[in-house]
Amino acid sequence: MIPDLIEPGSPCPWAVLPPGIHDTTLDEVETRFATTPHRRWLFDGFVRMTQALAVAGCRSVYLDGSFVTAKPHPTDFDGCWDHIGVDPTKLDPVLLDFSKKRAAQKAKYQGELFIAGMPNGDGGPFLDFFQVEKSSGLPKGILRISLAPPKGARP
Repeated sequence: MIPDLIEPGSPCPWAVLPPGIHDTTLDEVETRFATTPHRRWLFDGFVRMTQALAVAGCRSVYLDGSFVTAKPHPTDFDGCWDHIGVDPTKLDPVLLDFSKKRAAQKAKYQGELFIAGMPNGDGGPFLDFFQVEKSSGLPKGILRISLAPPKGARP
């Protein structure tokens, strides 16, 4: 379930998810955040990305960025994915292309996802990075979405 957004205060420009990892579904994300044509377009890209990850065996993704805030017109979505169980031979190569500020991911999927355990410089793994509000440094939440294996896939 997606909790209500909270107002952390200045200098945070938008209400954010409360701290923690919040389990949810794609249906709940759609209902809560795909509320305008632009947000719908971003959500559709996110769904396509989750489908590509599921084909490769990914079991969960973490959704973050302004898409899951009160920002009226987010530019994209951000987050990361769990690499455990992923078959790299089935992975869309675009999902491993972090060049040019992830331009290929953004062009194909309208957003960007990193590998959850991949280091983000000296700041620890991306999963931790996405749980910090960038304007204030305060803790904030992130959404975890479990992915079902594609139909016909073996567990």
